[in-house]
Amino acid sequence: MSEEKRPAYKRILLKLSGEALMGEQDYGIDPAIIRRIATEIAEISRLGVEVAVVIGGGNIFRGAGLAQGGMDRVTGDQMGMLATVINSLALQDALERVGKFCRVMSAIKINQVCEDYIRRRAVRHLEKGRIVVFAGGTGNPFFTTDTAATLRAIEINADLMLKATKVDGVYDADPMKNPDAVRYERLTYDEALTRRLGVMDTTAIVMCRDNDLPLRVFNVFHEGDLLRVVTGEPIGTLVERG
Repeated sequence: MSEEKRPAYKRILLKLSGEALMGEQDYGIDPAIIRRIATEIAEISRLGVEVAVVIGGGNIFRGAGLAQGGMDRVTGDQMGMLATVINSLALQDALERVGKFCRVMSAIKINQVCEDYIRRRAVRHLEKGRIVVFAGGTGNPFFTTDTAATLRAIEINADLMLKATKVDGVYDADPMKNPDAVRYERLTYDEALTRRLGVMDTTAIVMCRDNDLPLRVFNVFHEGDLLRVVTGEPIGTLVERG
């Protein structure tokens, strides 16, 4: 293994938004995007990094949005959880097409399409070099997939959580609207909370802080950045203890 490609972490959890899978489409999954993401995940797995993934469902259904339209919030969130299962199965297929073993584990019982989430079994899959995709959120309404990702990262003792977004880190303003927005190289959990920077939802940030789980925010659309992060390059924004 070449020195520049030596992994800096043993076990990571990657949080992908459902919207990341859409590419330039308005809905659903762009096959080219999911293939590229799967290829990059497989690449870091082959370096010996144990990789877990949580995917949102916003490209198909978003429970909070449905609730705003008048649907019962619990029902809407349950539909959103099922959407994450659809995305997880799509990623599993893409990973297997590039030669990596992958297991989807769901927080809601859906045995005919994937395994139930059992922490010890998930850790064993990771130790065997399989990529594990956690579906179904936490299994409960009113919790975002950011919170689900944080919970799973803590449960599996991940060294780092990566949040893949459409921008290359955390800014003091929306860089899509304000060209003068400044990117932070590093933030503490408390700074992220008090400045209301929208890194992740409040529950997720507090869980990261209380369990000392470092978080790095990076742009999933910059090809190769996932590998650079895992090999220790200071890509994006690092959120950690002060």
